[in-house]
Amino acid sequence: MVSKKILVCCGTGIATSVQVANKLQKLLKDRGVTTTMKECKAVEVPAQTAAFKPDAIVSTTVVKSPSADVKVYRGVAFLTGVGADKLADQIAEDLKG
Repeated sequence: MVSKKILVCCGTGIATSVQVANKLQKLLKDRGVTTTMKECKAVEVPAQTAAFKPDAIVSTTVVKSPSADVKVYRGVAFLTGVGADKLADQIAEDLKG
């Protein structure tokens, strides 16, 4: 099983990011990827990336990747359910690669 760190962010860093993190953690575990999740506000992404050193960022709002090494995924699918499995497949594949 692969173990990775994911930073999950939304506008306020409270409810939405926690909901996305919980859903994504389960979906990735089903795909053989164990994760440590950290939630934050979108404006905190640069500082949290430096401190937490995530392997990926999942955001429900537009954020720019603070590092060329860290891919950002739009996580709205984990709120709506539409395309969540496809996005989880893509994230799992990228993290395993």
